Amino acid sequence: MPSHPEPTLPEPRRPEPPTGVRARRVLRNPRVWAVPAVLVGLLSLLMSLLYLGGILDPRGDLHDLPIALVDTDRGATVAGQRQNLGEQLVTGIATAPGQGDAVSWRRLDEAAAREQMASGKLYGVLQVPPGFTAAVAALGGASERPERPTVLQYTNPGVGSLGSSLAAQIGRQAVEQASLALGGRLLALPQAQGMNDAARLLIADPVTVSTTVGHPIGDRSGLGLTAFYYTLLLVLAGFFGANIIGNGVDVALGYADNEIGPWRARHPVVPISRTSTLAVKCVMSVGLSLLTSSLIMLAGVVVLDMDAAHLPLLWVFSVCASSAVGLGVQAINAAFGGLGLLVSMFVFIVLGLPSSGATVPLDAVPPFYRFLALFEPMRQLTDGVRAILFFDAQADAGLTRAWVWIGIGTVAALLFGFAMTRYYDRKGLHRAVPELA
Repeated sequence: MPSHPEPTLPEPRRPEPPTGVRARRVLRNPRVWAVPAVLVGLLSLLMSLLYLGGILDPRGDLHDLPIALVDTDRGATVAGQRQNLGEQLVTGIATAPGQGDAVSWRRLDEAAAREQMASGKLYGVLQVPPGFTAAVAALGGASERPERPTVLQYTNPGVGSLGSSLAAQIGRQAVEQASLALGGRLLALPQAQGMNDAARLLIADPVTVSTTVGHPIGDRSGLGLTAFYYTLLLVLAGFFGANIIGNGVDVALGYADNEIGPWRARHPVVPISRTSTLAVKCVMSVGLSLLTSSLIMLAGVVVLDMDAAHLPLLWVFSVCASSAVGLGVQAINAAFGGLGLLVSMFVFIVLGLPSSGATVPLDAVPPFYRFLALFEPMRQLTDGVRAILFFDAQADAGLTRAWVWIGIGTVAALLFGFAMTRYYDRKGLHRAVPELA
C-alpha cells in the first residue's frame, strides 16, 4: 500500500517582543524625570547636610562634656607653710578662663567618680594623688633627679573611642595649663631664686600626666564601637525585615506582582481589609525578630567572638528593639503607602545615625542633633546595648530609658498604624484590586 507522508506541524512561533513606545520617547518626557529627580536630589541634599553637619567640628560643638576632678592630695609644707596644692590645681582647672560651656567639670570624691565612670556618666577623670604636694615640695630639694608630680588621668572607652579621646585631650591640656600656672607661683617664692637653671626649668612646668583606662572593656569590643554596630544591625534587621515582610504579604494576597528576573506572576486577590493586612504584617515582624536577633547574636558572639556579657538579657533586648522598629515601619508604610519607605528610612536611619551619640558623643554635636536624640529610636537603643555590653547592665547607664522608649515606640506604632488603617477602611478607601487576566 502506498505510504502517506506524515502531516507536519508548524514550528511554534516565539512570541514577538512587545512593540510600542520606545525608550527614547519616554526619556524625552519631562514628567518622567520630575518626581525621581526631586526625591533623589532632596534625599541626597538632606543626607549630606545631616551626616556631615554633625561631625565636622566636634571640638567646636562641645557642650558640657562631663569630666570628673578628684583631689586626694593630703597636703604638705611648702616654703614653710602648710598647703594643699592639689586643691589649688583642681580649682584652677575648673575655673580656668576661656573654657565656656565646653566641659562640665565635676568635683567628686574617688568613690563617686569610679561609680559614675562605671555607669557611663563620665568620659574621663583627673585625679590628684595623695602625695602631690609633697612631690612638688621635693622639686627644690637636694635630690638630683626629683620625680615630677603626676596627675592621674582615667579614660572611659565604653562611652566610645572619640568621646574618650576628646576627654583625654581636654584633660591633658587642662593639666598643662594648670601646671604652668602653678610653676609661675613656685618660681616667685624666695626659695626658688637660688636654684640652678635646670631646677628652675623643672619647677616652671612641674606637673606631668599619667593616662590609663579607668573602666576597661574587652579587647574584642571595637574600641567601644560594638555597641553602635550591634544596634545598627538590630535597626536594619527591623527596617529591612518589615519591608520584605510587607512586600511578601502583598504578593501572597494578590495586591502586588511577584517578579523575579524575566518571570512575573500574580496570585489571586484575597479580599482583606487594610486593618487585617496590617495585623498580619505586625505579627510576622515580631515573629521574625526572634530569628533575626538570634542570628545577629550567633554571628557576633559565637562566630566572631565579640565581647559580650548578660547574653539572655541582650537577646531579649534585641528581640524587643528589632520588633519595635519593625512595628514602626509597618505602621508608617500602612499610613503613607509607597512613600512609607522614605518616611521610615528618615525616621529610623537618616535622622537616627547622626543623633545616636554612638560614634560622635552628643556632647560634641550641634544642638539640633541633641534635640533629635531626645526621641530618636537609635539613640535610645544604643544606650541600652551599651549599658548591657560595657556597663554591667546597670539601669542608670541608659538601660531603663531604653526599655521605656521601646515601650513608648511600640504603643505609638500600633496606635498610629491601626488608627490610620481603620480610618481608611471606614472611609471605603480600600486597596485597588488588580484587574483579572
